[in-house]
Amino acid sequence: MSHSAASMDHPPGPELSALRRPGRALTRWHMIWLVSLTGFALLWLYGKPVAGWAFKVPRGMRVPVKNWIGDFMKWLVEDATFGAFTFTEFTRFIAAMIDIPYTVALSLLSTGWLSGQGSDAVQILPPVSWIAVTGLFALLGYYAEGRRLAFLVAGCFGFLAVFGQWDNAMITLASIVIAVPLGILFGLLLGIAGYRWMPVAIVVKPVLDLMQTVPVFAYLVPILFLFGFGPTAAIVATIIYALPPMTRISMLALRNVPDEIHDLGRMTGCTRRQMMWRILVPSAAKSLMVGVNQVIMLALNMVIIASMIGAGGLGFEVLTALRRLDIGKGLEAGLAIVALAIALDRLSQAMARRARGHHASHAAGTTVVQRHPYVAAALFFVLVTGLGGLAIPALQAFPEQWLLSTGDFWSEAVRWINVNFFDYIEAVKNALLLNVLIPFKRFLVSLPWAGVVALLGLAGLSLGGWRLGALVAVLACLIAVTGQWEKAMVTVYLCGISVVLACLIGVPIAIVSAERERLWGWVETIIDTLQTLPSFVYLMPAVMLFRVGDFTAIIAVVVYAVAPAIRYTALGLRQVDPQLIEAGRALGCTPWQLLTRIKLKLALPEIMLGLNQTIMLALSMLVITALVGTRDLGQEVYIALTKADTGRGLVAGMAVAFIAIIADRLISAAADRVRRRLGLANRET
Repeated sequence: MSHSAASMDHPPGPELSALRRPGRALTRWHMIWLVSLTGFALLWLYGKPVAGWAFKVPRGMRVPVKNWIGDFMKWLVEDATFGAFTFTEFTRFIAAMIDIPYTVALSLLSTGWLSGQGSDAVQILPPVSWIAVTGLFALLGYYAEGRRLAFLVAGCFGFLAVFGQWDNAMITLASIVIAVPLGILFGLLLGIAGYRWMPVAIVVKPVLDLMQTVPVFAYLVPILFLFGFGPTAAIVATIIYALPPMTRISMLALRNVPDEIHDLGRMTGCTRRQMMWRILVPSAAKSLMVGVNQVIMLALNMVIIASMIGAGGLGFEVLTALRRLDIGKGLEAGLAIVALAIALDRLSQAMARRARGHHASHAAGTTVVQRHPYVAAALFFVLVTGLGGLAIPALQAFPEQWLLSTGDFWSEAVRWINVNFFDYIEAVKNALLLNVLIPFKRFLVSLPWAGVVALLGLAGLSLGGWRLGALVAVLACLIAVTGQWEKAMVTVYLCGISVVLACLIGVPIAIVSAERERLWGWVETIIDTLQTLPSFVYLMPAVMLFRVGDFTAIIAVVVYAVAPAIRYTALGLRQVDPQLIEAGRALGCTPWQLLTRIKLKLALPEIMLGLNQTIMLALSMLVITALVGTRDLGQEVYIALTKADTGRGLVAGMAVAFIAIIADRLISAAADRVRRRLGLANRET
């Protein structure tokens, strides 16, 4: 008997039964929604003359949070004291402590050892040569995983040298080698505290939500006030930005350590400290390395924004190129960040795998060199190349005559597109602006804030109960009473259009490539690159092709945010049980029916999570698109940064965070409901 025939002898599982379940009759919730939407429509159409307060928050209802924050920040900087020293002196002391290892790293990698200050500084010793740094990282790759990783890492660092990005890359790397360990350490300690003490976890979780959703521009101003202008302040900003995922993953990883491991620690008589550092943390190492990887990626993502407060390096190169609209220079600097990210990412993953699977043993009586051959080889290589660099300059610094550049090619390509296709581009842009974008924007801005708050609360109530309903209603109400409603609606309009376009592009790509391994390999490589490229890089070609404005912002956001729409849809489709597909074929389903009635329905929870992540990325990118003329919360945050207005920036940033949290909670609740309805409640995603 064939497998298809055999499958018909068994009753379909809960997933297939759920797919075939007929539509339910009109329920109480359907009636509530019908009445609520009718009331909302009547309020929107006819309510303005009699309930004007529902459309624009009266001044008497507004809460002056920005003034409170500004006054608090002023007090913190000018008056706050611990007795023996002020709060500002305390933060400057922290900055000075961070500056010491940063200066050492910068001297080793970029500037060399200097004597004197400023323009009078004289170089006593040169930095580690480009060939030595490349060789050291390649040797580390060989130690971690062998020849293949060594060649990959050497190729990434070779790219930095060949394309003239070495000096900037070493400045960035100096920041990374300080910020990443500190971010990992503080994130792990905070995660351990949240694991040990439930009150800490309860307080930390909403704080982490805000830290991950408030635009980084918003807290650059207080960091500038407290830590000053320069690379040290940029490192502090990077640590704060990269801290949340390490903390979350640490708490989750420690909670997921099996009970048998706990029992083993108790049986061996471990103290509380030994249980944590010798039993639980090593047991959770695999999961913790995911957090380490995230810290590295976020730190590299931060380098451009940090350049606004004095970080320098590759980020400053990209920012300068954006200001000059030099797409070639900007793209090369962006690709240099990608190369650095790939090298550090692969090295961290390989070192984690080696730490878990390798336990070295050394014979007694062997020499130091025999016990540590890689360290000895690294020191010997640095010494030889350093001495060789004194005689052969090409060993110390990559020769300028060997440099390559594709900058002119990319700039010329954009110029050619503008010359030959300007009329077509403008026609498409104007058609979308006049027929879709502007009408949708006007529609959202015209909605009554009170009605939107009520509908959001009702959505939360129906999806997740009274707690979710109260949360989303309160957050939406806070956006209104802090005076950010109109700009928030513009943000929702830009984000909504961008997310719809990203899904319309991403979902079909995932459907086509998910079940074709070779094609999926190429697609995955492309979206990995898209997610590693700095967000500023997407603005340059968009501005050069479409000028400034909302349309340009949407194009940049779509390209930046399309990756999770592809990745999560493909993940869901690849996880569909093959037996269910076979059962569908046995029932006579066509390929289209298999896709629409089985695969996409069963993949819907993952698709919704992809939608969630697409929204998060779109919101983070919208703050950056303020540089190209949008009039939303992102611009409010950016203006606050340029004017050093802490209150204004944090209030606008909190409004962006509230939009992100509302979307996240509602979509997550909807995904959980779909998962339960399809009988997938216990399936890992």
